[in-house]
Amino acid sequence: MYKYTIARQLATKRVITNRGDEVGKLSDLIVNENNGEIENLLVEVDRDSKLLKRVHSKDRIIQIPYSAVTAVSDVFIVDERELETAQAAE
Repeated sequence: MYKYTIARQLATKRVITNRGDEVGKLSDLIVNENNGEIENLLVEVDRDSKLLKRVHSKDRIIQIPYSAVTAVSDVFIVDERELETAQAAE
């Protein structure tokens, strides 16, 4: 039951860049089944986000590599420089 509590706490957390720009809300996580490590965040991008225009995605859900995460507290903070690798989720 502990794992579900953690998952509920993460659901819909805001994702922002290290410069304070809003990216969107956490939608889901992609986890490696073999080792249990988080590989990517699936983020529902805010309509007003500058990131949506930069990644040239028409989809509102993008994948952000977990390596871009610099901190997690009330929000996920991601390194803006690594967001260039963000891509539309399949």
